[in-house]
Amino acid sequence: MSTPRAEILATDFPNTAAARITINAPAHVIFDLLANPSAHQRFDGSGTIQRSISGPDRLFLGAKFAMAMRIKVPYRIRNTVVAFEENKKITWCHLMKWTWCYELQPVSNSQTVVTESFDASNIPVFAKWWLKTTGAMDHNPKWMAKSLVALKAICEG
Repeated sequence: MSTPRAEILATDFPNTAAARITINAPAHVIFDLLANPSAHQRFDGSGTIQRSISGPDRLFLGAKFAMAMRIKVPYRIRNTVVAFEENKKITWCHLMKWTWCYELQPVSNSQTVVTESFDASNIPVFAKWWLKTTGAMDHNPKWMAKSLVALKAICEG
């Protein structure tokens, strides 16, 4: 049996990245995991999420949640949910103003295409420095693909 892989998608805009995978699970099962901030470390393909430190059990539009992170140095980040469509889309951003988004498109009652995207196309100057210093645009597509594979394993397991 081959190892599942996510497809890294070509993007037309600088400082954006995206990946996609098909998961053999209903959209609501996947969305429930994405909407639970304490579950994010379980499918984090980057290894940067250390733990959830605050937030509701289930996210909603305008919800705030914080994570203990580590990219070269430990730090904490507070996110705000800026888009929320039940079982379809969830997007959050933080101080640096880039967004992480998951979009779910049901193929059937038991299969869903999930696209994860990162958008830092309209961010402050200091945030551009962080992207460059951390090499984010080089590794984000691979990390997103790994996250989607982990999400698939959890949802199908």
